[in-house]
Amino acid sequence: MMDFDDFGSAVSTKPLSQAEKAAAVLLAMGKGVAGKLLKYFTQSELQTIIASAQTLREIPPDELLQLVNEFEDLFTEGAGLMDNAKAIESILEEGLTPEEVDGLLGRRTAFQAYETSIWDRLQDADPEFVGKFLQREHPQTIAYILSMLPSSFGAKLLLQMPDSRRADIMNRTVNMKDVSPKAAQIIENRVMELIQMIEAERNSNGSNKVAELMNELEKPQVDTLLSSLETISKESVNKVRPKIFLFEDLLAMPQRSRVMLLNDIAADILTMALRGAPADIKESVLSAISPRQRRMIESDLGATNVAINPREVAIARRAVAQEAIRLANAGQIQLKEAKPEGEKASEAAA
Repeated sequence: MMDFDDFGSAVSTKPLSQAEKAAAVLLAMGKGVAGKLLKYFTQSELQTIIASAQTLREIPPDELLQLVNEFEDLFTEGAGLMDNAKAIESILEEGLTPEEVDGLLGRRTAFQAYETSIWDRLQDADPEFVGKFLQREHPQTIAYILSMLPSSFGAKLLLQMPDSRRADIMNRTVNMKDVSPKAAQIIENRVMELIQMIEAERNSNGSNKVAELMNELEKPQVDTLLSSLETISKESVNKVRPKIFLFEDLLAMPQRSRVMLLNDIAADILTMALRGAPADIKESVLSAISPRQRRMIESDLGATNVAINPREVAIARRAVAQEAIRLANAGQIQLKEAKPEGEKASEAAA
């Protein structure tokens, strides 16, 4: 560490370029003020400033004071500069959108997100689908993947493996040693391929369109159409069915998700949707709303002089179902409770 008396001599030998001066000013003035100034620069100017900031030498206070005098209309008192690259990113984030910052810095934000979220993304998939994919892999690869996954999903995935392979996979997982970065990257690339397959399956335009059409219908009509489709292709039914959500499916929704959904829906829509509904659906809805709102709806439903308009009831039910789909697509709720493994196995056997 240099003495204070020497500060400003050795480090000041190289004059600053105009771009470096601009970078130093932005760094010195703080995020709030600097962020407001960014809109006055062109993209090429910003890129030049960023490049200068990332290689900017340390600026002692006396030299910084000279810069302050040069740019006295642009900033207030500053201080010595450290960690310039991180500071310029922080300033940019104050005044620009994340996409603009990523473009200017050329940083690997997308890849960093991939690195941190790949295992979280995989656990959102159907264990049966993932299990079929992994059965083609070497047991050591499966063991590594299990060691990286959250235990709850890893346990479900292990049950998808053939009985003859489970012991070997568990043994390899227990005795897992450090995996070389190269081997880990190869495995994670395979997992990314799997995630892309899952997302492609989820986003299949054909199945999405059929599900959207069926979501506009009533349950008896949907059941008839699915039965008809199943006579032609059970695989097609399996692609479409998970994307269908009707008002009656509220029964299968986890209670926490049902509470989040129904507390945001107007009482008059819920009242209309519940007219003529079976007792179990009524109770599932009423148990998920506030006691006060429940009393009001029960009072309205108990009125005997109200004529039921089937069209209005259907519209109200579709409104509830569509809001559920919207919240589920946003990742805020779950549409269906996860089934126990034994139940899935029995369904597969059927």
